[in-house]
Formats: sequence, C-alpha cells, structure tokens
Amino acid sequence: MPRLPEDLPELLERVRAETAGSVGTGKVADYIPALASVPADRFGLAVATVDGQLHGVGDWRERFSIQSISKVFGLALTLGLDGDRLWQRVGREPSGDPFNSLVQLELEHGIPRNPFINAGALVVTDRLLSVTGDPVGAVLALLRGEVGDDGFGVDPLVAESEAAHGDLNAALGYFMSAHGNMDNPIRIVLDHYFRQCAIAMSCGELAQAALFLARHGTLRDERRLLSEVQAKRINAIMLTCGAYDAAGEFAYRVGLPGKSGVGGGILAVVPRLCTVCVWSPGLDDQGNSIAGVAALERFAQLTGSSVF
Repeated sequence: MPRLPEDLPELLERVRAETAGSVGTGKVADYIPALASVPADRFGLAVATVDGQLHGVGDWRERFSIQSISKVFGLALTLGLDGDRLWQRVGREPSGDPFNSLVQLELEHGIPRNPFINAGALVVTDRLLSVTGDPVGAVLALLRGEVGDDGFGVDPLVAESEAAHGDLNAALGYFMSAHGNMDNPIRIVLDHYFRQCAIAMSCGELAQAALFLARHGTLRDERRLLSEVQAKRINAIMLTCGAYDAAGEFAYRVGLPGKSGVGGGILAVVPRLCTVCVWSPGLDDQGNSIAGVAALERFAQLTGSSVF
C-alpha cells in the first residue's frame, strides 16, 4: 500500500515546481462565455487524507467552476439512494468520442455509453430528480456536509451562461427522451444539470468532499452513502471514463481514478489513503487541464500511489 510522506506540504511544493512549465498552456473553455475570462495562469493543488489532514499549494483556496466533476457526486447520490436501477439506462464503457457527442446515442438507441459523458450525466440527473425532487439541492447538501461548510454554491453567472449556450445538451436530452430514456421534462432536467455544473468550489473543498470514495463509501460522520462494492465501482468508472475521450491516456500517465471538468479541475482518488484535487484552467483538445494532468502524474510517481 502506498504511503504519503510525513512532510506532505514539501512534496506538494515539489510537484508544483516540477510542473510549473505546463501552467498557462492550453486554452480555457471559451465555449462557455462565463469561463472565458478565467486567467489561464492559475494553479492550485490540494490533498485531503483519510486521517484528517488537508494540505495545499498555490491557488488551492480559490473557488472555480467544478463543471463535470459534479457528475461524480450526482452518480454517488443516485446509486446510494436508488441502488443499481440506473444501470438499466446508462452504460459503463468508455465512449471514445467527445463528451457532448450525439453519434453514439444514435447508434445505441438513446442509451449513453457511461455516466460521465454529458448524455449519461443527464440520465443521472433525471433519475436523481425523480428520487429527490431537487438534484442540485441534494448534491449541494452532500458537498457541504462533507466539507463542513455551507459557504459555497452555484455561480449564477456560469449557470446562466451554460443555459444560454446549452443547445447541444438540450439535443442530447430530447433525443434520449424520444427513445424513452428520460422520465422528467427535459427543460427541468437541463436546469438542474446546468446549475450542478456551475457549482464553484476550491481544490481543498473538493478534495474533502470526495473522501468518501477513498473511505469505501463512508461519509464524514461515519454514515454509509455507498456500499464498498458501489464505491469500488465508481472509482473504476472514474478510471476508465473520467477524462472524456482521453481516459486511456490519463490511466497511462496517472494511474488513478479521476474526473476532470472543463473548468480546469481534476479530482483523483487514492483508495484507502487520500483524495487529490488540482486546478489549472488551460485545457487540452479533449477538455482536460494540461498542468493538472502533469501535476497528478508527478504526484503519483513521487508517492507510488498509482493503482497499478
């Protein structure tokens, strides 16, 4: 089992220094106008451990739009509250296509390939709407409870910007509805989906919020959200599907369950040990943070924490 060094802050500073050349490279997610103005030179890195430590470097306390990282928490809630019924409506295989692609949906009759592409996340949101009546409220309650802070929430400007430029997501929703794979009105599902993606959190907060995945599904207050099997399976899907159509490259370089977002954040899990969150807004062509992947790769190398 990997072990973290006693001087974890020093290790994080080393990761930061050794990946500094990647910071500011790539392109911010300008297809969402509210994200286009985020400075590309930001970099934050935080680690939360299962024994209660929290350390960070750089801009690790600055909040950013978590975007698709939110899909991890929506999926966990849906499985925790509703069991495995979801898997009748969404697959668990890598897509190999962009996260907002319509192509596979047409070929596979409205069944998304996995819950982390946009179509799959819309199905998860639809099911969570049926189960809770308020998907965004449920996700925020989980996040705030695990962090122990209710001072963060939805960025209304980002949510409005996403809604105003969300035609392709609407097309995904209506296509799946035409195939009988949506239960609720698409406009309501889209509203919750856009607001969930527009939640703003820091690296430190996200690392704390995801610790239940390193603790086999157990929450901060020792209640169980997920069974050990469910937690293992979410980590597995993060490993194989969490970095869009570059999931294979992420597994090759980093070797940890991870979920990226076009806001520049990446959340990674080291089972039984810790969670790591990195943020740097410059993205590669697949929508993953260039500096973020480099930092996680170096972290995994220095700690020996790759699951392989």
